[in-house]
Amino acid sequence: MIPIWTILAVPAASGLACALLRRGRLVLWVCALGSVATALVAGAIGWLGVGERTFGAGEHLMLDSLSLFHVVLATGVFALSSLYAWDYFGPEADDGRFAGRKARRFGVCWFGFLASMVLVLLANNLGLMWVAMEATTVASALLICLEFDAPSIRAAWGYLLVCSIGIVLALMGTFLFCGEAGNVALVSERAFLWTDLTNLAGRMRPGPAKLAFLFVLVGYGTKAGLAPMHTWLPDAHSRAPTPVSAVLSGVLLNGALYAISRFLPLVDTATGGHGWAFQILVVFGLVSIIVAAAFIVHEHDLKRLLAYSSVEHMGIITLALGVGATTASLFHTFNHSVGKMLAFFCAGALVNRYGTRDMRLMRGILGAAPLVATGIVLGLLALIGAPPFGVFMSELWIARVGAQGGHLAATVVFLLGASIVFIAALKHVMEMVWRAPAGSPPAVTPPGTPLLVGWPLVVVPLVLLVVVGVWMPADFATALERAATVIRGQP
Repeated sequence: MIPIWTILAVPAASGLACALLRRGRLVLWVCALGSVATALVAGAIGWLGVGERTFGAGEHLMLDSLSLFHVVLATGVFALSSLYAWDYFGPEADDGRFAGRKARRFGVCWFGFLASMVLVLLANNLGLMWVAMEATTVASALLICLEFDAPSIRAAWGYLLVCSIGIVLALMGTFLFCGEAGNVALVSERAFLWTDLTNLAGRMRPGPAKLAFLFVLVGYGTKAGLAPMHTWLPDAHSRAPTPVSAVLSGVLLNGALYAISRFLPLVDTATGGHGWAFQILVVFGLVSIIVAAAFIVHEHDLKRLLAYSSVEHMGIITLALGVGATTASLFHTFNHSVGKMLAFFCAGALVNRYGTRDMRLMRGILGAAPLVATGIVLGLLALIGAPPFGVFMSELWIARVGAQGGHLAATVVFLLGASIVFIAALKHVMEMVWRAPAGSPPAVTPPGTPLLVGWPLVVVPLVLLVVVGVWMPADFATALERAATVIRGQP
């Protein structure tokens, strides 16, 4: 049996190796190999111990069905994004712009982000999880301002400021929750372990548990990009290097929602099982969907549009948790991560091709760059819920469970918001493909310019999205259901 701390050891060792290198290409090699190795280790541990709860570092690390699902998804997104980074930074590495301190900073922060994100998912200790979440903030902020120009620094500073306030609120919620648990625990330090909190939640007072959850929801919800705490997200996603945008959207936001979902069964038990916490999630989910829809209608920056799409999808996942569509929420988490990764890969290539992020200047893209144009069109169609992609199935699943569970009004608002996003994003897509540019044509780079994305990085996510949209593999369905039982507080 492979120890679960190995998933942390691989990125830690890889980050140390990057700190010792000076050549950009060597750093990119280590990033690719280290990220792929981490994903393979996570997959191997999951394969060898499917359905078994595993502990490490005493009981401070734990891998169960829920954390396994998120770890495999997170390391997979990092692996593909590191391969994309090879192409993205390749030209800069060859001419010396990506070398020395800049290359080392990217490698160290890349693996620091990966290791801290994995630690969030493996932590059985609430305090350890909070520390790891704060570490993701520091590492990802340094990646956002990798170029170290004024817009990137402003975006990173705004991200640090907003998320630091959020993480302080999450810390207050953690202390409140553990303090209340400590009042009923025989050994106070056991009040910080998820496994022991399950047994203590039934004896906790409802009032403190509710207050603690509100702090946790707003705090970690800030990192998840839930409205109205989402203000950092569009600037950070649009200014970060594209590989970083892919992992911010496909990994970081999921990790914050994972932290919230861990509290759900505990708070529900402490409050008598009346669904109070789930009702709060419905409100935050709907607000996020509507706010994102309003901005997407008028957004012309391609990367910012994808950022607001993340706000929408985090709202959908939160709504799904609130209406009891737990398995569907995890399915949607998978679909969003894969779809957003594909969209950012192709968006980065288009930005490089046209020299702008303004979609009004990206016209006739199918003729200019067929591969990435196909990828961005299909990626956006997948993200807005067009069949036969997986997002369509997960949204339909969520709507069905919501309507059957008596959340008819919430389901109607959800479908309305999703429809607005569908129409607005489809309009952007059609204009990029069919409409000729108004006025002077954009400064398109020469045809020989690298497109920064290879066909496997387009085909693999697309195949995954189509496969799960038309057929649910039995093993995948089992993994989703096992992870969902953890959120529902079932043994």
